[in-house]
Amino acid sequence: MTKYDIAIVGGDSRTAYMAPYFAKKGWRVVCCNTADVPCSRHLKSKIRDTVSLRECIGSSSIIVCGIPFSKGEHIYCEKADTDSEITVAEFQRCIRRQQTIFAGIIPESFRAICEEREICCHDFMHDEPLNILNAVSTAEGAILEALLRKSTVLHASNSLVLGFGRCGKIIADRLKGMCACVTVCSQKETELALAASLGFHTLPLSKLAQGIYRYEYLFNTIPACVLNRECLEHASKDCLIIDIASNRAGADYEAAKQLGINLCYCPGLPGKYAGKSCAKQLSEFVIRHINSQKE
Repeated sequence: MTKYDIAIVGGDSRTAYMAPYFAKKGWRVVCCNTADVPCSRHLKSKIRDTVSLRECIGSSSIIVCGIPFSKGEHIYCEKADTDSEITVAEFQRCIRRQQTIFAGIIPESFRAICEEREICCHDFMHDEPLNILNAVSTAEGAILEALLRKSTVLHASNSLVLGFGRCGKIIADRLKGMCACVTVCSQKETELALAASLGFHTLPLSKLAQGIYRYEYLFNTIPACVLNRECLEHASKDCLIIDIASNRAGADYEAAKQLGINLCYCPGLPGKYAGKSCAKQLSEFVIRHINSQKE
């Protein structure tokens, strides 16, 4: 018999805020290496904190981890220092048959091991509604980063959005709502056509180097090195580039440094700025899956 209804391991403010959310619903919660977030003393008393991974995982059949699930060989724990880091290998040794794991961007190698051991994995990032809500948090966080890093307003600014996927669409929409002059840049004709139909200016990616000088704010969502040295050489020295593409893949950072271009890599924006909102969405996802298994 399990001692707790749910165990939360690592992550950032998103997973940390899930603990009081579950506790408020009457769930028994145990946490290991989660970030500190404000909550009432009453709810805090219902949440067990432990430094023992084995105790945490061993006392619940449902385990929640962060987004991403891991970074390199370690479980993603924003709070952890070198002494308290949890390796994926250690985590694997602690989990057991018929447990259920919820996390984001779960490596296929780990998922395969879980399948062999009859452990069920649910990836937050495989759920399209969650992906869209995550894109909202990312887009609003990207705009906030831009405002914090530059002493000019977005109103009437020439702003360029590279890519018109989930995040690109929402960034462009929010910038338009702030009365920025927004241009969408993409190599896909369908994305450019959609952007034009929504009232945005458009720029084919093939013409980025020739047109980049016009823009004061640039938001990159394309996970390929589209902002290469050739493009950066033509960019305004007063511009600000916010890169939210995965793994710093969107730009030549060394060239930007040499050219004096203000290029900022901004990962993990939902956890940085919207942890509480994201926690509600993620918690409801977990609850829906658990309830569906009971039916």
